[in-house]
Amino acid sequence: MGPGLTILYEEGPCLVVWKPAGVLTQAPWGIDSLEVRVRAMLRARDALADVYLGVPHRLDRPATGAILLAKDLRTTRKLGAQFEHRKVRKVYWACVAGPVSPQSGTWEDHVYKIPGEPRAEVVGLGHPEGRRAILHYRVMQAAEWGCWLEIELETGRTHQVRVQAASRGHPLLGDRQYGSAVPFGPQEEDRRLRAIALHARSLTFRHPLTHQLVTVTAPLPEYWPPLAAGD
Repeated sequence: MGPGLTILYEEGPCLVVWKPAGVLTQAPWGIDSLEVRVRAMLRARDALADVYLGVPHRLDRPATGAILLAKDLRTTRKLGAQFEHRKVRKVYWACVAGPVSPQSGTWEDHVYKIPGEPRAEVVGLGHPEGRRAILHYRVMQAAEWGCWLEIELETGRTHQVRVQAASRGHPLLGDRQYGSAVPFGPQEEDRRLRAIALHARSLTFRHPLTHQLVTVTAPLPEYWPPLAAGD
């Protein structure tokens, strides 16, 4: 399937693939990305001169897990509308530093994407460009290194899970950009290829053609710590 490329689901124009850490979802021409890899796979598999591939949402470069793609423009627009109107259920797993209390809850902030930088920050309610960010979490397991969280995103802001967790003193393991001092995953010489403990565990969406609800679950990378409940 190509380097680091696994198909988790394919039905008609809808395609869900497993994104490895260190790979951009999309990139300028000539730079490796998940989009480039999937296009190449589809061209080779289906013997096509070229293929259309829509990308209705993205995952951060150091994150892993399920990402939904579309093989025609109409489907891209319909799936994009589902994301825009919060009709897609997005569940993430994250390993964070420190004890998280209470055991479940909701984090609500305003997040500002810093212009010209691949970074966001939590800002006050009065910030003119702050955008409301909401997630719901529960602690799945506590360990010496911190807590394993299951997170459901209500909104989809830039680096939302990362910046909301870090602002509360719980940076994701491996996420040096937001204050983590704990290595995570293979320590590649090129820091851009390193992982953080953020995994898109599952996606639930409505198939634009069959109108059936589809849930796709992505297995964890092997380097994640063991979870008592199992993967």
